[in-house]
Amino acid sequence: MHASAAPLSAHWLPHVGPGTPAALLLAALVCWRGPALAAQLPWRPLLALSYATAVAWTLSLALVDGWRRGVAGRLTTVHEYLHEVPGVTDIPAMLGEFTTRILDFQPDSWTTHVSGHPPGALLVFVWLDRAGLGGGGSAGVLCILAGALVAVAVPHTVRLLGSGAAARAVLPFAVLFPGAVWSGVSADGLFAGVTATGVALLAHGVTRGRAVGAVAGGALLAFGCYLSYGLVLMAPVALAVVVLAGRHRRTVGWAFAGAAPVVAAFTAAGFWWPTGYHLVVERYYQGIAADRAYGYWVWANLALVVAAAGPVAAVVLRRAVLAGWRAVALRRPGAEPATWLLPVAATAAILAADLSGYSKAEVERIWLPFTAWLLAGAALIPPADRRTWLAVQAGAALAINHLLLTGW
Repeated sequence: MHASAAPLSAHWLPHVGPGTPAALLLAALVCWRGPALAAQLPWRPLLALSYATAVAWTLSLALVDGWRRGVAGRLTTVHEYLHEVPGVTDIPAMLGEFTTRILDFQPDSWTTHVSGHPPGALLVFVWLDRAGLGGGGSAGVLCILAGALVAVAVPHTVRLLGSGAAARAVLPFAVLFPGAVWSGVSADGLFAGVTATGVALLAHGVTRGRAVGAVAGGALLAFGCYLSYGLVLMAPVALAVVVLAGRHRRTVGWAFAGAAPVVAAFTAAGFWWPTGYHLVVERYYQGIAADRAYGYWVWANLALVVAAAGPVAAVVLRRAVLAGWRAVALRRPGAEPATWLLPVAATAAILAADLSGYSKAEVERIWLPFTAWLLAGAALIPPADRRTWLAVQAGAALAINHLLLTGW
């Protein structure tokens, strides 16, 4: 099964590290004061504080494994992107020949993670290296900083599509996102931050009638599809934003205007997305995917969603489905639509990825761009129960990180 602590891709290794005190302190502070501060502070300073706290939370979790093992060394293995960065001396040539090197068992095959993604993922780390920030430490910090954007983007989107009260309820849960265990120093955390920001910008554009926001959101979501093939499944979340947008939803046309240049640029450079996708499916079954039984992982993947989103995801989803049923089938509006439609849309994306069979194991990191949006429904939890559920969320992340040595 190639998952030593199945279903998690990890090894059993109870341990503590330099990040342990900070992680415990941050968890306690957010559980104790988070909901009150979220209710009281002005919105913009609150978002700044939330982002800083999410960065600290993610970094402290990574440092439980130490700087080298937890941050600087994670993206430098033979399977990772940085392994290929020194060989990229000509970016246009790399893009033009990218698909020819996807399949395995040839002398110049891309390493595992590079071959499994479109060239945008490798390109990010090449750009970082050319900016003078090469090496695993810089790459790890970039993933931490980008992944923490989820703590801002998700609640801000809820605010744009719903109310400030709902967004403030969501915010502490987004800060203590258990997926930070994996988002800190995996490229999938970077992908989650980019696409979440894209959704938030799209929401800003279509709710406020701002073409600039819609263009920027469309560009980021399109670029997300060149970071990971699976991120085309952000479409249900983006569609939910448009549905909830109200009278300014016609602005969504500008999102396509933002996406078009991204697609055109990669295509003109020689990378044709559909060709890459079909070759990746073939490469996937050249490797360990052939050994992973669909009948097991189609259920185990869902357990991994609970690990990454936290146990509160099950509570949120049940309440979101019930709220959606009341609103749509019974025509009895109750909960704010944003608090149930966004989690339902994320669940649709997760189920599509799960049933496809192209995600078997490791989805605790691969599906981070989707699982983050389950937390948009945290406002559905009764106020009296929120602090308890925050503690459960933090406890789940701390337990996983201190009992297991995760692969990312």
